[in-house]
Amino acid sequence: MATTGDFELTIEELRVVTRFVAETAGELLPIFEAAHPEDRRPRAALDAAWEFVEGAHRTKLQRVTSLDAHRAAKDATTEVARLSARSAGDAASAAYLHPIVKAHQVGHILRAAASAGRIAELQAPDDDKAAERALDAARQRATPTLVDVLRRYPLAPEGSNRVAQLMSELDRSLRD
Repeated sequence: MATTGDFELTIEELRVVTRFVAETAGELLPIFEAAHPEDRRPRAALDAAWEFVEGAHRTKLQRVTSLDAHRAAKDATTEVARLSARSAGDAASAAYLHPIVKAHQVGHILRAAASAGRIAELQAPDDDKAAERALDAARQRATPTLVDVLRRYPLAPEGSNRVAQLMSELDRSLRD
């Protein structure tokens, strides 16, 4: 089964992308849950992402839980909790990555990893290598299939915020 648009993107490739994002989001989720233990929206999004990764069909579940996790991010009381919740939402939405040649689609693949870098910086402000270590972890997790999918898209857009900068750095390094 393939998703068509500007290029082909198979369900198996979508599962690889979703796994990559979900692995990062799973590492970050405890940050949100510590700040907002009563809010299960990001956990539900991450669970929905893993259901798809493990073979379930893409359904409304991934879309709805992704939106809910992004709403939880808006409600978060700290930047690290916001980035953590948004990453969980990104994991669920990765199942619906669009095969269109638009640079913003790269965010669905790499924003969670870039957010991990930003969180590392915020949690260790005196460690000037914290973000780089987080990006290195993402580079290690990136499979050849993930990089192949990434290369079908234009480079991540240059942005003024730190997450966008880290995403652009990670994008360039994975393509090299």
